[in-house]
Amino acid sequence: MTLKQLIAFGLLIFLPISWAAEWWHWDELVVCITAGLAIVPLAIWLSTATEEIALVTGPGVGGLLNALFGNATELIIAIVALRAGLVEVVKASITGTVVANLLLVLGLAMLLGGIKHKEQKFQAIFPQVNAPAMTLAVTAIFLPTLLANTTEGADPHAIQNLSQIVALLLMLVYGLTLFFSLKTHSYLYEVGVAELGAEHASSHLWLWVVILALATVGVAVESEIFVGVIEAATHKIGLTPLFTGVIILPLLGGAAEYVTAVNVAWKNNMDLSVSVAMGSSSLVALFVAPVLVIAGAFLGQPMDLNFNLFEVVAVALAVTVANLISLDGRSNWLEGSLLLASYGVIAAAFYYHPA
Repeated sequence: MTLKQLIAFGLLIFLPISWAAEWWHWDELVVCITAGLAIVPLAIWLSTATEEIALVTGPGVGGLLNALFGNATELIIAIVALRAGLVEVVKASITGTVVANLLLVLGLAMLLGGIKHKEQKFQAIFPQVNAPAMTLAVTAIFLPTLLANTTEGADPHAIQNLSQIVALLLMLVYGLTLFFSLKTHSYLYEVGVAELGAEHASSHLWLWVVILALATVGVAVESEIFVGVIEAATHKIGLTPLFTGVIILPLLGGAAEYVTAVNVAWKNNMDLSVSVAMGSSSLVALFVAPVLVIAGAFLGQPMDLNFNLFEVVAVALAVTVANLISLDGRSNWLEGSLLLASYGVIAAAFYYHPA
């Protein structure tokens, strides 16, 4: 049994435990921890089901499914938190997911893959396409933040309107990147797919559709439990909402990406590993964040792109460091260590941030 399967099956025990904790009103910290641990295997099952269905439906539909469901766990948690009014936590989780994918996930993959294989190569098309897309995303969240912080008495409605316009443009850009990767230049992205297919050789479509549906419902239920106690639980152990959103939530929602990226890097398939890490960061920045802005309008929770300035700087640093290290199409354990050190510095800074 692989590590991914061990986590996917083993941590399912926390589903009934979290339900019992919620039902009998156990301590908020216990409820929070058990619900958080229950989300991890559900995220893995959701991701695995998406991959399996994608293999059966072919590269076109499969690529679209991966694009839409690749970060479904993060999106579900964020929508539940947004509906609960935790807007600042949602914003922090967006920036935290981008930072974690570019520094933590990619760093772990390069470190462990480099220890086993010394130096690994991957197609430079992934960072080459990701770099301008992520630069646009950083610009998109920087300008509303800059407007709010440089204009005295800035009209909240103006910032909200600007955020909605930017959100629509980012979604358009994400659609264009999908068209580029799935249609006009799909041949550039075929590397690494063969190994993924070999790992999931026998796929039963309807079984995985059922698993996808059950995992999605499970994530939604556990997210309701988790979000309901997150503020009280983190306050008990002295964590700020900012640190919780930037560091804790991405670790839960992105578990599937972490395991997949590290696993394939260990097998010397850095093409797929880099694709998973950078593709996930682009998905969050160009699709998940804009969707949450639009969803906020319907949920009566004004979600905009006016982020904490500290968060914007952290994302810009993560994008810059990841791009500098990955643009040459080669990786080794030292570069992985540098990415992880960068993540550690950013995490420590958020821990001591008073917000």
